[in-house]
Amino acid sequence: VQLVESGGGSVQTGGSLRLSCATSLNPDSRYCLGWIRQVPGKEREGVAAIISGATSTYYSNSVKGRFIISQDTAKSTLDLQMNSLKPEDSATYYCAIDGWGLGPETYKIWGQGTQVTVS
Repeated sequence: VQLVESGGGSVQTGGSLRLSCATSLNPDSRYCLGWIRQVPGKEREGVAAIISGATSTYYSNSVKGRFIISQDTAKSTLDLQMNSLKPEDSATYYCAIDGWGLGPETYKIWGQGTQVTVS
């Protein structure tokens, strides 16, 4: 399984970005998929997760109400819609699968990351 993120970039405070992750997952597979971010010198933070094929989603308190995670099983993509962005959302965002919830250390497969900068 390969994960390839896209959609990062620079945006002003209050703006929006949409991240996408091409997962090459079998549409019938059942995994927990997540978005995890990291700022240099700080611990990784799980910000959103979704159970493949289900409606359960999970968000960290820092992004709840602003970010939306979604999965398109037909296209094998995992998306993260980020609204009302703040400078503290600046980080490298990683797509990851085969883990559990918002715990970054539980995920086994990771993408290469995409940079988000909010100024």
